[in-house]
Amino acid sequence: MRKPFLAFLVFIFLLAGCNGLNQTSPDRNNPQQISNRAAQPEKVPLTSRGRVLPDERGENELDLKGKKKPIESIGFLEPIVPETAVSDVNEAARDLTYVAFFSYQVKPNGDLIPLKDEAPLAATRRNGAIPMLVLTNFADGNFQPDLAHRIFTDRQASRRLIQNVVTVMKQRGYRALNVDFEHIYEKDRKLYNGFLETILPRVKREGFTVSTALAPKSSDTQSGPWHGAHDYAFHGKVADFVILMTYEWGWTGGPPMAVAPIPQVRKVVDYAVKKIPREKIVMGAPLYGYDWILPYRKGGPPAKRIAPQEAETFAKNRALKIEYNNRDDAPFFYYWDKQGKKHVVWFENEHSMQAKFNLIKEYGLRGISYWVLGEDFPKNWSLLRENFQIRKY
Repeated sequence: MRKPFLAFLVFIFLLAGCNGLNQTSPDRNNPQQISNRAAQPEKVPLTSRGRVLPDERGENELDLKGKKKPIESIGFLEPIVPETAVSDVNEAARDLTYVAFFSYQVKPNGDLIPLKDEAPLAATRRNGAIPMLVLTNFADGNFQPDLAHRIFTDRQASRRLIQNVVTVMKQRGYRALNVDFEHIYEKDRKLYNGFLETILPRVKREGFTVSTALAPKSSDTQSGPWHGAHDYAFHGKVADFVILMTYEWGWTGGPPMAVAPIPQVRKVVDYAVKKIPREKIVMGAPLYGYDWILPYRKGGPPAKRIAPQEAETFAKNRALKIEYNNRDDAPFFYYWDKQGKKHVVWFENEHSMQAKFNLIKEYGLRGISYWVLGEDFPKNWSLLRENFQIRKY
């Protein structure tokens, strides 16, 4: 009987020990104990309309295991030099659903300024991607609000434009349209909606896919020449999908910062999913960075655009320390030029792109759109294939 009795004593001792340990754990019926654990700000989960929240602030790591999410991918192309454009298409188009040709520019009378697009169009088709015509109010190096207003208010010019768009798409073999009117007068918001309500169904009836580009808004009240005239809910209603231009927070004329900081991108997506079905939202991403001269002065030398691979090679060849901002999910480094001036370079790498891919998964978005093809960033394309299944039609 001694062995069973000793075993029973050991069992009682262990049971008492376990109860003692439980007394030091937070009591979920005691709000004070629970709130003490959550008081560390870096451990408080972010509030978001996404499906899976990061564990800590500044982190955006999701489980990449399992079946790849099928998405659509878009690459914007500026076919200024046809030979270069063909090379850019051949490099990226196998990983793209659409190649968006930027841009067919509108004339005040509704005519279009054509592109030298024959060779890159053929390359796009050979690589199994869909050619997308991008229609803009771009002229003289910038988007023109007066030009947009003329198209919105001159019925003859508007009708002529719509017919020209359909004709060019049929003649050249475009299969999708993106309307990218920017810097529109805020007062022209309803006029722009009316234009879209006319052109998009007309083009869609011809069998083409239709989309629009949207400035990165985070609220209904955001105003001004870039944001004010873009009606998220209306675009989501009349277009097959929309492209969020979630980049250019860091830009050539502004202060040094990440081009597409994740907290800012998240705010835009949080707003967008309130207004537009998730399956219609394509999130924008930059294939470039900027090199600023320090100290930054408003009106001083503009930042120079730099390709991600170029930035990384530059830093490695000079043994520069590449740092990473966990809040913005973006890499950067400093250097001094031959004239003794200090620079800072913000760019993209595989870690910052993974953070953007994670947002697409988290929110269940339609896909990703890149501005702009031709910037050397081979790691992006291999990482894109690792994360997603690219839809081809």
